[in-house]
Amino acid sequence: QPDTAMAMLSILFLLSLFKGNCVSTAALDDCVFLGKEEKNSLYEDGDVVIGGLFPLHYTFQFCTCSFSSRALRWMQTMTFAITEINERSDLLPQLKLGFHIRDSSDDIPVSLRASLLLVNGQPERGSTAENVNYCFCLSNQREFPTFMRTMPSDAFQIKALARLVSYFGWTWVGVIGVESDYARFAIELFLQESVQYGVCAAYTHFYPVTLNQQALDELLDMASSKVIINFSGESELQGILAAVQRRNITGLQWIASEAWATASSLWEKFGELLMGTLGFAIRRADVIPGLKQHLTSLRTPYIQKSAFLAEFWEELFNCRLNGSVNSHSHGGDNYLNRFPCKGTEDLSEVYSPYSDVTQLRVSFNVYKAVYLVAHALHDMSDCIVGQGPFPNGTCTDPKNFEPWQVRLFGEISNKTECSHCSDDSWPNGARDLCLLKTIEFLSYHELMGIVMCVVAVLGACISLSILAIFFTYKDTPLVRANNMELSFLLLVFLTVCFLVSLLFIGEPSDWLCRIRYPAFGISFALCISCLLAKTVVVLMVFRSTLPGSNVMKWFGPNQQRASVLLGTIIQGIICFIWLLNNPPYANNNTNYHSATIIIECVAGSEFGFWCVLGYIGFLACMCFLTAFLARKLPDNFNEAKFITFSMLIFFAVWITFIPVYVSTAGKYTVSVHIFAILASAFALLFCIFVPKCYVIILKPDKNSKRNMLFSKILLSKC
Repeated sequence: QPDTAMAMLSILFLLSLFKGNCVSTAALDDCVFLGKEEKNSLYEDGDVVIGGLFPLHYTFQFCTCSFSSRALRWMQTMTFAITEINERSDLLPQLKLGFHIRDSSDDIPVSLRASLLLVNGQPERGSTAENVNYCFCLSNQREFPTFMRTMPSDAFQIKALARLVSYFGWTWVGVIGVESDYARFAIELFLQESVQYGVCAAYTHFYPVTLNQQALDELLDMASSKVIINFSGESELQGILAAVQRRNITGLQWIASEAWATASSLWEKFGELLMGTLGFAIRRADVIPGLKQHLTSLRTPYIQKSAFLAEFWEELFNCRLNGSVNSHSHGGDNYLNRFPCKGTEDLSEVYSPYSDVTQLRVSFNVYKAVYLVAHALHDMSDCIVGQGPFPNGTCTDPKNFEPWQVRLFGEISNKTECSHCSDDSWPNGARDLCLLKTIEFLSYHELMGIVMCVVAVLGACISLSILAIFFTYKDTPLVRANNMELSFLLLVFLTVCFLVSLLFIGEPSDWLCRIRYPAFGISFALCISCLLAKTVVVLMVFRSTLPGSNVMKWFGPNQQRASVLLGTIIQGIICFIWLLNNPPYANNNTNYHSATIIIECVAGSEFGFWCVLGYIGFLACMCFLTAFLARKLPDNFNEAKFITFSMLIFFAVWITFIPVYVSTAGKYTVSVHIFAILASAFALLFCIFVPKCYVIILKPDKNSKRNMLFSKILLSKC
């Protein structure tokens, strides 16, 4: 993130993280043990230690490392605020604040490593890392509930920049930024905002953090606009402006993001190039009482406590301290040839961005951030037991922070250690108690299960009622003309299909899972085989009326029964092989909802399940084709057209079933399966038998031989 605008704050750690790519030796401790610190940091003990990361080193122009005096001022502002708070009697009188400061080196990986060192270096203390930043990408309070700001969100800056460009009538602008989340989010939002003002981006370009000659050439060659908006930090812009200066490119109108709008080092080196630059800066403080004196009060004994301060002192006064660990040489001179520091150097006698308090912007926000933590700790100290913000209204002791552990899903905290709940339990909201997980399956006691059960029983009753009607009127021409024996069998098998759906309701077990799938496959194979036989009979009867045809002798009652049996046996063999190799079984599934156990039947062999469905589909296709061929036979009560219509509904149901079945989970998958069974069974029942029942009961005058074109043939040959 840009070095002038990012700070991360927590009750224990104030982290100002900035990006770049130059690694300082001041941030490269190989190992820091608990409670021990080296000179590559600045540390002072206290009851509560506030940590800070500041970009004391940064990079520009092909990774030449430079020390940032501005960042050192931010760091010293933090120590000043902590010292000031410790001296006050009205704020945290019983608590001493300490600090632990490290260098982020203007680099994200180094910042993360330094953050871990800060955590490691605090014995018996921990933090929830309540961060502070300015990036608008972190505004989602649901995703970042402990995130607080000391800098305004970038969203406000972007809207202001879009209006600024529009105000001056610049409608063709170039938008560039360093390769980072900061620039990507900023440019994305700017492009969205600028559209409503009629501003077009001539080009957008992201350049790498480590600028090489190729990256610079690529950036400058594509510059087709005189107005350039740049989202980066001070360090990245150093290299770009140096390249622009070498090429003698003039007349550019720069629009500065807040990250570098007030960077004095840029104006000192590239003042002519940046003439007329416009941008926005965060609000500044006129003065922080006592800060100037604190900054200029550094003396040699205190400086040698930290490599940061030693390096700054040596670079500013061009001298060498005894026992210094500084290995940087920023000015190109030989560090070892420098004269020893005299000890009489005085910061008040020289100018440096470090001691310049005329532009207290970031410094003021660091100052406020420290006071934010102090007031939060003060409120915690004044907490009244029973009215506290923690569970059961409890309070906490700021002097006795216990180390926290990361709690994963399925874990609870037992005061000092996190432990896993058992497989059938789940932690409560406070993560201190295991609760039994919710068991989910399609039950007879829930509304969906009751509805499915009632519909299935209703379908079975209707099937048996129609069977009774057909048996009562078995001697009438209509019943006899429509192959009475196969009709009776089909009604019995449809009753079985309705009842099979009940096997899908209730808590699954291994045996229930091994029964339900074969029962479903075999029952539907019986139904479709009967339909196929009935359709073939109708087609054969018509063929037998042709002169010289004797086709019905090849498909008499015995052959019809054999065809139904054969169609069912094949399905039975498929189910037997499936059960023998990899049968279905009951499984406790927690993949969809961690706090819920879904008891479901797993097919075992997916191939076996789809083979069962595929064979039913094959029989249905054969039935549909034969019925389609016989649909126009000259019969007032021709079954073929009803079978054709029933098969179309059957296909619609099961084609819809497949994607829905695959995309649902838990009891809803079972409900989809039951619905498909019931819908297809009702389609066969209503399309084939309801028209006949209508004639038998309500239109008995049509149930006569006179209205049966093929009655005599069917009665004689079936």
